[in-house]
Amino acid sequence: MQRGALLDAARSLLSEGGTEALTFPALAERTGLARSSVYEYFRSRASVVEELCAVDFPVWAAEIEAAMEQADSPEAKVEAYVRSQLGLVGDRRHRAVVAISAGELDAGAREKIRAAHGGLIAMIVEALAALGQEQPRLAAMLLQGVVDAAVRRIELGAAEDPEVITETALAIALRGVRG
Repeated sequence: MQRGALLDAARSLLSEGGTEALTFPALAERTGLARSSVYEYFRSRASVVEELCAVDFPVWAAEIEAAMEQADSPEAKVEAYVRSQLGLVGDRRHRAVVAISAGELDAGAREKIRAAHGGLIAMIVEALAALGQEQPRLAAMLLQGVVDAAVRRIELGAAEDPEVITETALAIALRGVRG
């Protein structure tokens, strides 16, 4: 129960202030636990982020997969893939997934997260092959790069409206840079 409360507090802290806000004193304050008690559950900030990703990433990926399953064509699957990821940017669980890029994660944690990310990329490979991509896995990785760039743009609170960022990323995904 307290582990869940700590994870929920971590989601809130990440959502409000990014990785810098995720500190053990802040977790202790949010949950009413002593700071030493937080260390009983997690050894470091990186371990908190790693567990958040282990818990939240599969749920997040399932939402993307469900959106793609409702699509009736390869193009519609690509659109669902892009839209659903960018639509999740405001979700508190997304902050944990974004936080995985924090440099403080150890190599083992980064490898687990890369593997989970690979599962996300694998979701779109078949649709890209159906669209005629000669190297659909490479195309999927590059498509994810466009999505990741759009996520960062939205996360930064860029001058553009998130819907404009989403539509531009989608146009690039479906029609390339010629628009």
